[in-house]
Amino acid sequence: MHFVTITTWEISDGTDYDIALRGIRDRRLPALKAMGASKVTVVRTSDRTSAAITEWPDKATRDAAETAIAEVREKVHSEDFTRLTGEMRGAVVAEV
Repeated sequence: MHFVTITTWEISDGTDYDIALRGIRDRRLPALKAMGASKVTVVRTSDRTSAAITEWPDKATRDAAETAIAEVREKVHSEDFTRLTGEMRGAVVAEV
């Protein structure tokens, strides 16, 4: 059974969304893949907000990456002018 983390983000007022997304796409998503993520999807939810859905092969892989994930989040916050607004995580129990 695989594991998913869903995080929500907001960019700073006045920050260009496309520029912030470029930094996330070019640096942060590859970092999550290098930590063992199977797939990372970013969904734009408004002019200034996004949700990132990260799929992991299992909870153990995600938990092993916990410290590195915290470091990635800190860099996203400081370098890409974004702030974490929420997080949910758990095992996938159904899908089609």
